[in-house]
Amino acid sequence: MALFSASFIALLLLLLHGTSTGQEQIPNSDVDLLEFPLNLEFLEAEFFSFAAYGRGLDSIAPNLTLGGPPPVGGRRANLSPLIRDIIAQFALQEFGHLRAIQSTVRGFPRPLLNISAESFATVINQAFGQPLRPPFDPYANDINYLIASYLIPYVGLTGYVGANPNLQSTKAKSLVAGLLGVESGQDAVIRTLLYERASLKVRPYPFTVAEFSTKISNLRNKLGKEGVKDEGLIDRTRLSRSVAEGRIFRQPCRWRTNETQLSLRVGTT
Repeated sequence: MALFSASFIALLLLLLHGTSTGQEQIPNSDVDLLEFPLNLEFLEAEFFSFAAYGRGLDSIAPNLTLGGPPPVGGRRANLSPLIRDIIAQFALQEFGHLRAIQSTVRGFPRPLLNISAESFATVINQAFGQPLRPPFDPYANDINYLIASYLIPYVGLTGYVGANPNLQSTKAKSLVAGLLGVESGQDAVIRTLLYERASLKVRPYPFTVAEFSTKISNLRNKLGKEGVKDEGLIDRTRLSRSVAEGRIFRQPCRWRTNETQLSLRVGTT
């Protein structure tokens, strides 16, 4: 019986191997949905890498840039050893994302990215509806950098969730599922680290970490123009039917980009 079982399994594996149809072709519609997130993946890779190492793709993995121009304004952040190590791990994950996408579709050269303190300060000013004084500096310390990082992975994971139902090939769906899992994990780590510091003031401003997160989430909701899809660290409207908790974005995402902001529009749930 054992011999029969082993022979049967071997025959089954041989038949499965023999009926392989080769590498799956990815339709053009999937290529578009896989290539566009490269903009955000490049941004994350450079922002995390410069903060952790003081250098970016041009120094660490120049082949991934595909000849694109170097980013503007990146620098090593003033981070504690623990936060620096976490951000370094994020950077390495983003390098892997770039490799995964570029090995699946042709991709394009790294775009010109502005990861300067001034660029992030502009977004924070938009979130608060007024200029902060002094201007917000994401590279100044742990809290500032985590707040700046709070801006980014959520956009990526939401974009992947919106794109996934529109993908046709199993290869593209498998890739996006893997990317989505890592982006979600990064967002969870950032939210956890910020939640531990939620009641702390973001010096020298009179606002707490929780208040910063709420302002940023409100800005994302405003840019999305589809109601409450995002919420800060502390949910003050838990009993409201309009809160974002548990909602899944089921419709295609539509992106708008410029030098200082990357916003996402999604359909209704």
